Amino acid sequence: MLKRILFFPFLIVVVGAAYLALSGETAGATMLLVFGGAVTFFMWVLAPTFEHEGNTAPVDPDFEIRES
Repeated sequence: MLKRILFFPFLIVVVGAAYLALSGETAGATMLLVFGGAVTFFMWVLAPTFEHEGNTAPVDPDFEIRES
């Protein structure tokens, strides 16, 4: 599962490295590499917790949403 999740960020990093190698333009390549690192962090740390969703606080039975 983890290997499949990390394929997309790995692809972004490969595109960033290829962009740097082919164009020599560092600003765009740096943005792609930083974005790839951020997506890798997100997928590696946060994505495995997606299935563990639920209420974060007890539900108040007296709560009513007012219509404006």
